[in-house]
Amino acid sequence: MTGGESGRRRATLVGFGAVLLWATLALFTALSGTVPPLQLLAMCFGVGGTLGLLWGGVPRGVPPGAWALGVGGLFGYHLLYVLALRAAPPVEASLVAYLWPLLIVLLSALFQRLRWFHVAGAALGLLGAALVVSGGRGMAFAPLPGHAIALAAAFVWTGYSVLQRRYAEVPTAAVSGFCLGAALLAGAAHLLLEETVVPQGTEWLAILGLGLGPVGAAFFLWDVGCKRGDLAVLGASSYAAPLLSTLVLVVFGLAEPTWTLALACALITGGAALAASEMLLRRS
Repeated sequence: MTGGESGRRRATLVGFGAVLLWATLALFTALSGTVPPLQLLAMCFGVGGTLGLLWGGVPRGVPPGAWALGVGGLFGYHLLYVLALRAAPPVEASLVAYLWPLLIVLLSALFQRLRWFHVAGAALGLLGAALVVSGGRGMAFAPLPGHAIALAAAFVWTGYSVLQRRYAEVPTAAVSGFCLGAALLAGAAHLLLEETVVPQGTEWLAILGLGLGPVGAAFFLWDVGCKRGDLAVLGASSYAAPLLSTLVLVVFGLAEPTWTLALACALITGGAALAASEMLLRRS
C-alpha cells in the first residue's frame, strides 16, 4: 500500500468517527427535554465551536468561499431538516433527508473514480436506513412541501460534504468558526420562530453531550474524512448512523429490538463492506 492510499484510508476511518458520534444524537436529544430544536442547535453549535476554538485557535487566511460553505452548510442543512419535520410526517421527512449518503457517493465521481460496488453498497444502505426510519412499515408518500424541504436538506449536506474537497488546504480548526457562525444564525432563527425554554437539571448535561459529540466534534472528524478520505466509501458507510442511533436507544431502553432492525443491520453492514471492498482488498 502506498503512503497516499494509507493516508486516504486513515482519513476515511477518521470521517467514520463522525458517524459513530452521530449515533448518540437521538439519545442526547431525547434527554434534552423540551428545548426547541433551533434553540438546541444554537446552544450545541456554541459549545462545539467554543471548545474547538480553545483547542485549535483561530485559523487565519480562510477564503470567503470556505466560510460560506462551512457556515451555510452546517446551518442550512439543520434549519431545512427542522422545517421539513414540521411540514411533513417526521418518518417520511427523515427518510427523504437520508438520501444524502447516496448523493455523496454519486457526486464523489467529481473527485475520484466511482465503481459499481460503491453505488450498490450505498443502495443497500439506503434500503437498510428506510427499514430503520420506517420501522418496516410501508409509507404512501403524498406530495407535501416538507418532502421538498427534506430533499433540499439532503442536497445541502451533500454539497457541503463533497465541496470540502475544493478547500482541502483550509485547516480543520476552521470548523470551530463555522460552528460559531452557525450558532449565531440558529440563535437568530430561534428568536424568530420559537419560544425560549430554559433547560432543567440533567438536560444541561445532554446539551453538553450534544455539543461535545454529534453536534461538535463530529463535524471536525467529518471535515478530515471529506477532504482527504474516500468519499464514496464514507458516503455509503454513513447509513450506519440511523442504525447505530437506534441500537443506542435499544441499549438504554428507549426503543425495542425488532426483526426489521436486524435486517437493517445486515443490509447497512453489507452495503458498507461492499462499498469499501476495494479499499479493504488493497489493505490486504
